[in-house]
Amino acid sequence: MVLLRFAPSPTGALHLGGLRTALYNHLYAKKHGGKWILRIEDTDPTRYVPGAVDGIRAALEWTGLGYDYGPGRDGPHGAYYQSERLDLYRTYAHKLLESGHAYRCFCSTDKLASTRERLARTGSNATYDKACLHLTEEEVARRVRAGESSVVRFNDDRLPERDVATDLVFGALRDAHASLPTDPVLLKSDLFPTYHLASIVDDHEMGITHVLRGEEWLPSLPLHLDLYASLSLQPPQFAHLPILLNPDGSKMSKRKGNVSVLDFMQRGWEPEALLNWLALAGWGTHHDPNGRPPSSGDSQAPDSTAIMTLPELVHQFDLSALTHRRNILDPAKLEYLNKHHLMRSWKDDEETALHAHRIRELVKLDFPTSQYATPDYIAKVIRVLQGRITNVFDVPSLAPFFFVDPDYTSADAKSMIRSVSTDEYLLALDTTISFAEKTMVDDDISLVATVIHDVCKVTGLKQKTFMIALRHALSAMKTGPSIPEIISVLGPERTIARLKNATSIVTSKI
Repeated sequence: MVLLRFAPSPTGALHLGGLRTALYNHLYAKKHGGKWILRIEDTDPTRYVPGAVDGIRAALEWTGLGYDYGPGRDGPHGAYYQSERLDLYRTYAHKLLESGHAYRCFCSTDKLASTRERLARTGSNATYDKACLHLTEEEVARRVRAGESSVVRFNDDRLPERDVATDLVFGALRDAHASLPTDPVLLKSDLFPTYHLASIVDDHEMGITHVLRGEEWLPSLPLHLDLYASLSLQPPQFAHLPILLNPDGSKMSKRKGNVSVLDFMQRGWEPEALLNWLALAGWGTHHDPNGRPPSSGDSQAPDSTAIMTLPELVHQFDLSALTHRRNILDPAKLEYLNKHHLMRSWKDDEETALHAHRIRELVKLDFPTSQYATPDYIAKVIRVLQGRITNVFDVPSLAPFFFVDPDYTSADAKSMIRSVSTDEYLLALDTTISFAEKTMVDDDISLVATVIHDVCKVTGLKQKTFMIALRHALSAMKTGPSIPEIISVLGPERTIARLKNATSIVTSKI
């Protein structure tokens, strides 16, 4: 069985890049009948943000990405906080020390800084001079007994033999040891591990078969494979995911812009649309990680604006179809996807009712004096606004006239009837009022449309002139649902009252 893990650090809110990593782990695990773990990498106490883990879990729950094991979901792989596994890392660090693949370094922070400066001045790419590598066992033991502070470093003079690094997305990789720091630190002086040691130990101990993580860790892959080989452990398969970029081409970061997942939730975006957007931002054409050209039978990636649910994403997901390119997240695509996910959901009355309950407080906040902020009424408004709503939170601004009286003093209202004379305006409204008072206006849109058509014929006005007059009286907005749809939501009493009010306003100015 495949087993994957999503391992965020509790240093802040879960951002879009992290959510996409969690999503791809979920898609791969479910596609292959496997499971995935939420593991909290909290080995740097100085960067810990209280409440961050709860925020990460809340974001995953909102998007429907349910992990199989992790905080709150015990399983055979715990503990799921790295800070609760410190003895394990120290055990592996001791194994590396015993085999000569690691050594203790007693150099102070000041000495290390001085060494780096000295090496840089000589044009060396080294970041450390290995001053502690050749200390005798007796000297090391004496300094440890004396309580001297030390770290454990990997010894890159004794690199083990291993296979060439291969990535499931980027394929065979060139040797990148030159880009690594000299003898990287594995265990810090506070006895907390660095990411390099903790991640490989946990992935082995938990039985992780595939590691899907961000491209920023690709330069560290040689070191991680060296550690596996030094410990005689079988490494998992690796897939590094290309970095997401902001629309301006800059790297997406939790420190820059509104990229928090919970921020998208609070702004009214649909979780299905957000996952759809992230999944397709990096889903390109099929390629073989070993460099072989694609065959005619290979799967192709979906279009970048394909409307897909989470089960559909699971069904179609293919690591070999991920691009190597860094991907810009286009907000316009999210708007498109969100709109169409909403339209899908509104085919179900229960889903529409859920949306109505969701935005009820927003409607009440925008229109505190309105008596029409009920879930049933809001659901009726949603139904006639379908196709116009990009974000469900747009409902109050798209059609305020459903909740409060029209604003006839707005620039929109004044400009829309410039082409309609006062006589034409009053004729249209008076005739409609007469018909409405005699004929019960039903909430059946097709029936209302028939009545409106008949009224227009009676007035003898051009249809455009007639409709402009009614739209002005009922909504005072140039755009919006059709006149029959507006009337069907307002109902006969409010429709007649608005027509009479508009008539009296115009008459008073004559």
